[in-house]
Amino acid sequence: MAVVRKIACDVTRVVDHGERVYTLELQPRSPVPRFKPGQFLHLALDEFEPGGFWPESRVFSIASSPLSREQLAITYAVKGPFTRRMEDELAEGREVWVKLPYGEFVVDPSRDAVLFAGGTGVTAFTAFLRSLEPGHAQQVLLYYGARTPALLVYGPLAEARAVEVPSLTCTLLAEVLDGVLSVEAAWPAVEALDEPAFYLSGPPGMLAALTDGLRAHGVDEAAIRTDAWE
Repeated sequence: MAVVRKIACDVTRVVDHGERVYTLELQPRSPVPRFKPGQFLHLALDEFEPGGFWPESRVFSIASSPLSREQLAITYAVKGPFTRRMEDELAEGREVWVKLPYGEFVVDPSRDAVLFAGGTGVTAFTAFLRSLEPGHAQQVLLYYGARTPALLVYGPLAEARAVEVPSLTCTLLAEVLDGVLSVEAAWPAVEALDEPAFYLSGPPGMLAALTDGLRAHGVDEAAIRTDAWE
């Protein structure tokens, strides 16, 4: 199990995707500890003195590859006071602090998997997508929805990985109302899988609707994992 570390980082890039959705790229001042795809970090904006009290922070899925320990990336939507501060204050050269890794929302690579991602909830899966080898044996279905095509931030990554990894199938859905995806639309493909696990990441309404839909199809509760990021 990785030991949690607190690391100062420099902001190297802020990407504005529109509609107050941003990607933040960070350069840690020391190598980050090893982490599993799907784990998250705590981000703090205020100064931190090692050995002192950890300042106010928020959690974000690590969107960058676990193979790269020299950089980190997160994608976030402005939802409350902390993310408004991020929007207002973060620019290239700004110092922030992170502590990581945390979380157990990790895709089991040994069984077929169905991934449902709404909006920035896809960041719970991007490190997993980056880590897939071309010979990955188990089938993986990704259903990724957002309000507009521009907000399918990781659509190009998903499509590129699907070309490189034959067992990965990606369905991108723009203009998804409130980030809600449909179990019914996915079910014909899901039925072809061998006892898959289901991973849900996105806004609360989406999680509730998908969970209800999966239950209606007789999916066992133990096979459903949710990442309630909002």
